Amino acid sequence: MPKDDPRIARARAAWRFRGQTRPDFAVEPGPRQESVWDYPRPPVILPEPRPVRVLAGTLTLAESHRAVRVCETGSPPTLYVPPQDVAMHLLTVSPMRSFCEWKGQARYFRLEDSATPATDVAWCYPEPLAGFEHSAGWICFYPGRVACFLGGERVRAQPGGYYGGWITADIVGPFKGEPGTSHW
Repeated sequence: MPKDDPRIARARAAWRFRGQTRPDFAVEPGPRQESVWDYPRPPVILPEPRPVRVLAGTLTLAESHRAVRVCETGSPPTLYVPPQDVAMHLLTVSPMRSFCEWKGQARYFRLEDSATPATDVAWCYPEPLAGFEHSAGWICFYPGRVACFLGGERVRAQPGGYYGGWITADIVGPFKGEPGTSHW
């Protein structure tokens, strides 16, 4: 879908919250915490100084000190790892596709020898839209489907199953994906 497609413009305009002001229902962040309601829309890509580690049982799927995080209003950050730091031979391309009005078309991955082969565990944007070119082909894992660690902390999954945000102790919500959040 070309970036000037009117469907993209409509999808981008539909977002109610854009990070300029924190809504009344947002949790007030404590010391050394961030509110997802302070993140902007369109999302931003930021360097992540903490190491990332992703496991499937005893298999290491990714280890990186070069990850970036994508921060978007209402969602916990998603952590993207360069493909050079991912055991790509353990992943197989899934038929699943989705489209993000900011990042473009996503490709999904499953574990190659998984006991649940129909479960997508990661995704990437092979040809992202303008502004996200830096992360082309970088892999993000679902923390609810594989064990994800950020700086040694076990990451909690973003609610709802569709989104793949990484919830850590330094992030407060509420988060998109929880019941009643579809209008965000």
